[in-house]
Amino acid sequence: MDILLLEEDSCIADLLPFTSTRSVLDIRMGILTFREKWEHLLGPNGFSGTAPTPTPFSGRAPAGTPLPANLLPTPAIASLIREALKHGPLTPSSAKDILSKGTLIQYPWHIFLHNAAALNADFSLLTAGRTSQPIPASVQTSSPEDIFIEEGARLQHCLLNASSGPIYIGRHTEIMEGSLIRGPFAACEGATVKMGTKIYGATTLGPQSTAGGEIKNVVFFGYSSKGHDGYLGDSVIGEWCNLGAGTSASNLKNTASDVKVWHPASGGYGNAGIKCGLLMADYSRCAINTAFNTGTVVGVCCNVFGEAIPPKYIPDFSWGIHHRYLWNNALRDINNWKKLKNQSINDREINTLKHIFGAP
Repeated sequence: MDILLLEEDSCIADLLPFTSTRSVLDIRMGILTFREKWEHLLGPNGFSGTAPTPTPFSGRAPAGTPLPANLLPTPAIASLIREALKHGPLTPSSAKDILSKGTLIQYPWHIFLHNAAALNADFSLLTAGRTSQPIPASVQTSSPEDIFIEEGARLQHCLLNASSGPIYIGRHTEIMEGSLIRGPFAACEGATVKMGTKIYGATTLGPQSTAGGEIKNVVFFGYSSKGHDGYLGDSVIGEWCNLGAGTSASNLKNTASDVKVWHPASGGYGNAGIKCGLLMADYSRCAINTAFNTGTVVGVCCNVFGEAIPPKYIPDFSWGIHHRYLWNNALRDINNWKKLKNQSINDREINTLKHIFGAP
């Protein structure tokens, strides 16, 4: 069978600021990243991405018409691709047919808009033919057949309601007492839900992330923290972010009109629909009691603080609101935050950040 080629160039700009620091294939939706989904669906040698992280393949150069890398991988789409590739490389006609039946994640707000579908698909993919760890006796549940607990997860005296969507509790996660969780929901490996947290679907808590307060329809890519009270809904939070205690983000305008979101590639505003909260790129943080306006975009490595409500677009490497982060200080602070999870900044990250910052 031939190899699927996934092309990124046409979709990187529209998914900024999240594609400033990662391949489109490394965006997380549902439980897995796009890359991990394709590996499960087509095998690690069944596809090849374009950049910046090449995907290994079996040695034959991919041929035929590529599919855009922002096509949401699902079992149904993978089945169509496998059938088409039996007859040789994808043709323009077969690629068009596959795209007509799939979902493109074109803009950042599509990540949370389509997260419920991604969660349902990933839950089925990861749990098929497997048996969940037992649900502890102190945990109250609805639709327990749609709850899956991986080995090493710790949960007691919480409520899991999977009647509106599945709930996936990953390896070595902790769901603390008093937490109220309504599916669809995923806590990926090493994630923590703090005491008394209220989570509505469709929410993804990426690896090593922390959740607290009230959360609805939010995707945390990983290693990020919203550990305290405050509301966050219809939002996407990148990696290595921190929301200070009491931080909240509006996700609905008082006029109930459509939310306009800054679109860096066009230098204008895009229509995100009636609800959109906070879109925060990697390595960014905000002070306690920060109040974000509806549809706010925060760039890479920003430290947001100040007395006024932040603007709806905060450029990369902002310090406060009107100043620029000093390069050496930015790297120092990123490394300080990574040390909290026993990690450190690496050369690849430094080179990526240097390109974004414009450092020599």
